[in-house]
Amino acid sequence: MRIRVGYQLSYNCPKETPFILNLNIHASRDSEVISSSFATNPIVPVTQYQDVFDNRCSRIVAPAGRIQITGGGLVNDTGLPDAVVPSAYQHPVEDLPESTLLFLLGSRYCETDRLSNIAWQLFSQTVPGWPRVQAICDYVHNLITFGYENARSTRSAWEAYNERVGVCRDFAHLAIALCRCMNIPARYCTGYLGDIGVPPPYGVMDFAAWFEAYVGGRWYTFDPRNHVPRIGRVLIARGRDAADVAIATTFGPATLEGFQVWTDEESGNSAVA
Repeated sequence: MRIRVGYQLSYNCPKETPFILNLNIHASRDSEVISSSFATNPIVPVTQYQDVFDNRCSRIVAPAGRIQITGGGLVNDTGLPDAVVPSAYQHPVEDLPESTLLFLLGSRYCETDRLSNIAWQLFSQTVPGWPRVQAICDYVHNLITFGYENARSTRSAWEAYNERVGVCRDFAHLAIALCRCMNIPARYCTGYLGDIGVPPPYGVMDFAAWFEAYVGGRWYTFDPRNHVPRIGRVLIARGRDAADVAIATTFGPATLEGFQVWTDEESGNSAVA
């Protein structure tokens, strides 16, 4: 299948303000991207670079006043749901690839030091590997009550555990922290996730957050918020937590005045072989 994704953001800046934007489709999906776009109104120079997580970032300097940032792409997708592999085993820490070790450590929103004892109390008796990650996702899904009215950009995994409310990033942060406490590498993901294969009613479209855990020799997708395998994820960025993948980092005052995201399946297209 083909999936058309996009966004339109509007900011108001009282003075000239540098931005780092994390809005492009992730480099890992380059072979599946049919077309992509990025534009600003008014037009300003754009510089792109790949960060240490292979996220494709854009740098601009917004002029004083209003600026609109629009982009997206058309992406080939298999049309298959997230993989489910209950036999995926847990690696001893000493056998993990060096590239995964960063994702065992505490980070800005994932306080492993505060949650370690809780994690071992809750999950030490679970089967290591995929079943353990799934048990963590089950726990987080049942613990946190979802609601956009509960969104707070500063909420950490520890706070989500205690407050028991949040949005998709809070589900992901808590599950990531608990996985890391149990010696399972886990990394934060953000991107597009539409309602393909999901019965109505549909919610308001937004960027989504999920996570990946390293078990069975590779990274697998887990989603404690939606808690079922989903079709049509389009990755934008990965990192230790949301601090690494903010859609916009501004170096000066900037007010977000408009925000739209869309994800639509295009009919009449065959799946990727």
